[in-house]
Amino acid sequence: MVIVASFYKFFPFPDSIHLRSAWLAYCQVQQIRGTILMAPEGINATISGSRDAINQVLQYICSHPGLSTLKHQESVWNVHPFDQLKVKFKQEIVTLGMPTVDPSQGTGEFVHPSDWNTILTDPTVTVVDTRNIHEVEMGTFFGAINPQMFCFRQFPQYAKQQLMPLQSKKVAMFCTGGIRCEKASSYLLKEGFKQVYQLDGGIIHYLQTVSKSDSLWHGDCFVFDQRNHLNLEHRSTWFGVSSLPNLVN
Repeated sequence: MVIVASFYKFFPFPDSIHLRSAWLAYCQVQQIRGTILMAPEGINATISGSRDAINQVLQYICSHPGLSTLKHQESVWNVHPFDQLKVKFKQEIVTLGMPTVDPSQGTGEFVHPSDWNTILTDPTVTVVDTRNIHEVEMGTFFGAINPQMFCFRQFPQYAKQQLMPLQSKKVAMFCTGGIRCEKASSYLLKEGFKQVYQLDGGIIHYLQTVSKSDSLWHGDCFVFDQRNHLNLEHRSTWFGVSSLPNLVN
């Protein structure tokens, strides 16, 4: 049994470049695979390993002062979805190409998955899928706008061309795990939008929370590893730090 854990957090992380080697070494000892991105704006990761190894690594990462409230999502698989471990330093954990956009200073209002259907069916809300065109073609929410983007860096251009007339209206966004729509919502607020919403925990959290009979999701959910897409009959789990099982003190 292999545990796959995904997590991210925007927070001021000026020592990220100096911690890279230590994080890499610790994860190697635990025989972790996957990718951890570290940047001055925060962290973004999807890793896999044994139950004990994932617990140990999450505890280690959460010991950093800025990460004590880190949340993560989990799923269980038969094999590792990654061939190796990568711990990388980058300028952004999700590339928008606008370093002045800082989600730690403000983002849109988080909408819990149990309330997301209300957003989707509200005619006064414009719902935007912030993922790329390939991901959207595999699956999306009924009624959501496909911006036809090939990469996330195109979002500011799309917003200026298509969303600016909606500046005084409600705009809601979603993505796979929450990270892209969190940065996109921060960008829109910076551009003067007042009513911006985002799906808390992304599509994965929604699929874990909302029953199949009530779901307004159509298709598969693309993920960036050897799984390619999530089997929607398989439910992942959303954890807060306080609910991590069997942590070693």
